[in-house]
Amino acid sequence: MRLDHSGLYNFLLRYTTARGLMIENLELWLVRHGETTRSVAREIAGWSDPPLTERGRRQARALRPKLNGELFDGVWCSDLRRAKTTAALAWGEAAPDPRLREFNFGEMEEAPFEAIDPGLAAQAMRFRDFHAPGGENNTVFRARLEDFLGDLPPGRHLLFVHGGVIRSLVQDLGIDRFVATCSVVGVDWSAQRLLFVDEPENAEPVFEG
Repeated sequence: MRLDHSGLYNFLLRYTTARGLMIENLELWLVRHGETTRSVAREIAGWSDPPLTERGRRQARALRPKLNGELFDGVWCSDLRRAKTTAALAWGEAAPDPRLREFNFGEMEEAPFEAIDPGLAAQAMRFRDFHAPGGENNTVFRARLEDFLGDLPPGRHLLFVHGGVIRSLVQDLGIDRFVATCSVVGVDWSAQRLLFVDEPENAEPVFEG
């Protein structure tokens, strides 16, 4: 993990001035993992642990030039294999945390998306307020993500996570959809403002969970 220890840089990064007050700043770079065997099969992954495909590994390696030279106060990943492998290929060392896991889709996990009841599938695609049978609801999901974010020190953090994680965090900031695999989304979390969305060229958003 490469950390920036420049005093002036950290001061400017971590604090902004508003009405004479110093406010701690938290910036997130959210990376969706690469393609997996379940996304190829159009199956819902959720908390199951499929590996990356060879294409997914290439996608992850292609991120490295984009991230090289960037400075982060912390680098984190979901504890599921697809996120950990993406982190290793795209960056290097990342600290795993189970709170960054994908949404728990319960009884829907490992099922082909086309086999899901159409009404339930439509709710899952809308995602907001979704409650998976035998799994999580969006309120519980968002709460564990915010619990993780609440423990982060101020600064700039790189997170290797999942499509549902990114959607939950940015759905009120202008992107209410699943971004493509190995997309990078920047967020000024303190200001609740979207900074950028970098999706691979010719990539199609994948619902996998």
